[in-house]
Amino acid sequence: MTRLASRPPSAHGAVRSVRGAAAMGVVIVAALVASGCTAEAPMPSPTPTPSYTSSYVPPDPTGLAPLTGEVIALDSLTTPSLAAKVDNHPDARPQIGLERTDIVFEELVEGGLTRYVAVWHSDVPDIIGPVRSIRPMDPDIISPLGGIVAYSGGQSRFVELMRRAPVVNAIHGQPDTRDTFFRGDNAPAPHNVLVRAPQVIAQHPELAPPVQQFAFADSIAAATATKDGVPTAAIALRFGSQSTPSWAWDAGSERWLRFQTGGDPDTDAQGAPLSAVNVVVLRVPVQVIQSIPTTQLIGSGEAWISTGGATVRATWSKTSMTAPIRLLDAEGVAVRLAPGNTWVELVPLAGSASFR
Repeated sequence: MTRLASRPPSAHGAVRSVRGAAAMGVVIVAALVASGCTAEAPMPSPTPTPSYTSSYVPPDPTGLAPLTGEVIALDSLTTPSLAAKVDNHPDARPQIGLERTDIVFEELVEGGLTRYVAVWHSDVPDIIGPVRSIRPMDPDIISPLGGIVAYSGGQSRFVELMRRAPVVNAIHGQPDTRDTFFRGDNAPAPHNVLVRAPQVIAQHPELAPPVQQFAFADSIAAATATKDGVPTAAIALRFGSQSTPSWAWDAGSERWLRFQTGGDPDTDAQGAPLSAVNVVVLRVPVQVIQSIPTTQLIGSGEAWISTGGATVRATWSKTSMTAPIRLLDAEGVAVRLAPGNTWVELVPLAGSASFR
C-alpha cells in the first residue's frame, strides 16, 4: 500500500483561509446588526426627584360623650355630671335648662304628679331649676353617674339615703350652697329655687366624669329601634291621675316632641318645645311607703325604646344602686340608642304606656 504524504498548505491556500475568515466576520457583524445588537449608548444621568412634603393634617383624636354618645374631642369632657331634682308642678313650668340635658328621668311622686331627675354633663347652662326635695328612689337613679346632685332638701330619712350614696350632695340652705342656690322670680315659692350650675361643678374638680350609661349606635339610622322597631308616631303615658304626658314623632327634626297632661306642648323658657332623640319607657313597680310613692328600680322588667320614629320592645335590668340600667332586646343583645339626649320614663305598673 502506498502512503500519501501530507503537504503543507500553499501560500495561495493560506490567503484563501484569511479571506474566508474575514468574510465570515462580516457575516457575523451583519447578523448582529440585523438582530438589533448594537453597541450601548451611555446611560443619561437621572434627574433628581423633588422631595415630597405631605400636607395631610391628622384629625384630632375623638371620643364619645358618655351620656349622649356624641363624638367629642378626646378628653374634652373632664368635669363631673350634675343631677338635679327638678320640679314638674304646673306652677314650676317652664323649667330652666331642661332643653340642654343629657338625660332626664321622670318619676311618680305624691298626688299623682311627677318630678324629674335631670342630668347635665356635655352642655351645662348657667342656671337650672327649679329644684325640689329628694325622694327615696333617687339614690338608685343618680348613683351610677357619680358627680353631684342638687336639691332643695327633703325628709331627713330621704336626705340621709342620698348622703350615703357615692355622690356629692349640694343642698339648698347649706353653707356650701349659699352662693350657688338662690330664689328667682320665675315662679312663686316653693317653685323658684334655682342653681348656678357651672359654679357648683367648679367647686368639685376632684370628681371624675360619669361613665357611659347606655350603648350607642353611631347614628339615628343605625340605632336598634330605627332598624328593628315598629313605626311609631306617638307615645302616650299614664303615671297617675294627674300626669299623662305624651310624645309625638317629628320627622323634620328627627326628634320626639313632648306634650304635658292635656296635650299642651311642653316648652322651655324660650317657648321652644322640649324634645328628645331617644325615649326609653321602663315599666317599674311602685310601692307606697309612708304615703310616698317609691319606685323600685333594683330588679328588671319590660321596656320600650323609641328612636328614629320607631319603637323596639326590650327588657331592662339594674343589679345594684351603683349599676347602670341595662337594656337588652329579645335576642339578649344590648339595645343601642342614637347619639343625643334621652328621656327615661319610669312608668308604674299601675299606669300605662301605648305606642301607635
